[in-house]
Amino acid sequence: MTEQTATLGVDGSNFTYPVLDGTVGPEVVDIRKLYGQTGMFTYDPGFTSTASCESAITYIDGEKGILLHRGYPIEQLAEKSTFMEVSYLLLHGELPTKSELDEFVYTISRHTMVHEQLATFYRGFRRDAHPMAILCGVVGALSSFYHDSTDITDPAQRMIASHRLIAKMPTLVAMAFKYSLGQPFMFPQNSLSYTGNFLRMTFGVPAEPYEVNPIIENAMRRIFILHADHEQNASTSTVRLAGSSGANPFACIAAGIACLWGPAHGGANEAALNMLREIGDVKRIPEYIARAKDKNDPFRLMGFGHRVYKNFDPRAKVMKATADEVLKELNISDPVLDVAKELEHIALNDEYFIEKKLYPNVDFYSGVILNAIGFPTDMFTALFALARTVGWVAQWNEMIADPEQKIGRPRQLYVGATQRDYIPVGDR
Repeated sequence: MTEQTATLGVDGSNFTYPVLDGTVGPEVVDIRKLYGQTGMFTYDPGFTSTASCESAITYIDGEKGILLHRGYPIEQLAEKSTFMEVSYLLLHGELPTKSELDEFVYTISRHTMVHEQLATFYRGFRRDAHPMAILCGVVGALSSFYHDSTDITDPAQRMIASHRLIAKMPTLVAMAFKYSLGQPFMFPQNSLSYTGNFLRMTFGVPAEPYEVNPIIENAMRRIFILHADHEQNASTSTVRLAGSSGANPFACIAAGIACLWGPAHGGANEAALNMLREIGDVKRIPEYIARAKDKNDPFRLMGFGHRVYKNFDPRAKVMKATADEVLKELNISDPVLDVAKELEHIALNDEYFIEKKLYPNVDFYSGVILNAIGFPTDMFTALFALARTVGWVAQWNEMIADPEQKIGRPRQLYVGATQRDYIPVGDR
């Protein structure tokens, strides 16, 4: 820890606060005693300059385009690792040995089934219900089926709940897809990989054998790894905030799913694809580029730029290569994909986009890939939730194990009416 301090002057008095440094990244001023000493709060809408916790899981340097999971670059993990390896890494802090990985895969595979009564829960939803609406309900409902893993003071129960959530999310998401089609649910086949099993449960039917396409399986493996965790984003912060109250892990993950549903967060790839469909034809791209540059036009290019990354999103580089592989393998002729490729080319070469660092992000490419594979757009965010579950449970476990963790309680800058007396309704 650095011995550096920061001094704040208030009404002629100076108050000194310690400066904390992490292993990498910016230093932070520890203002936990600020209110008690000065009677003041800090004001930081969106928490853009606030470190809400200590974490050893994920590190992002948005200026340099760096994303590390437990110190490992995301590019290396996406290229060389499996989703089960990355899940183990996020949960336990180190890459597993061969025996540790085999045991972990075995454990996850034995939790992939869901209770048969939970399957009947789906029939309470309309067939056209959004998959995220379904997931909010069924994931929260898991706590009513698994009472043996809701005691958050027991580390063993916390890990069982984590394993169950990672294992059951592919099954639940695939069931949401099947339900929308009116097709029977497919049971897991645990001899397949995590991603292969999900593809079979999603696109397979009981009457026919399903062969997993290795190119598509590899694309889904990368998509899952690239979305596994992303530091203290909105949904992860929601999971931590819910968890700080002592809520059970299933309720916390359901809260994260609800937050992820927002179009500014998990719905960005769906919004990006809808934008490509709105453009519709390569010939109309100049019109939309002009609109994007016009400050008075409400139109915005979705799938470009990022709240954190001020450089090329490292995940987008991997997704771009993956998109090329998938489109070549499937040999799809689709005007939407033609628009995407031309728009990408323009954005990477137009001075306006380069100057403002509006690079295509991971949502732009993932939407193109998922559309090519055959997922409807309303499934995109559900797939994001599936992948992000491991990050959520890793962050939740880290938070629960932190002895300094307190219930989250942000304060406010009050701008409402001052105290006033009640007036009877007849006198108003």
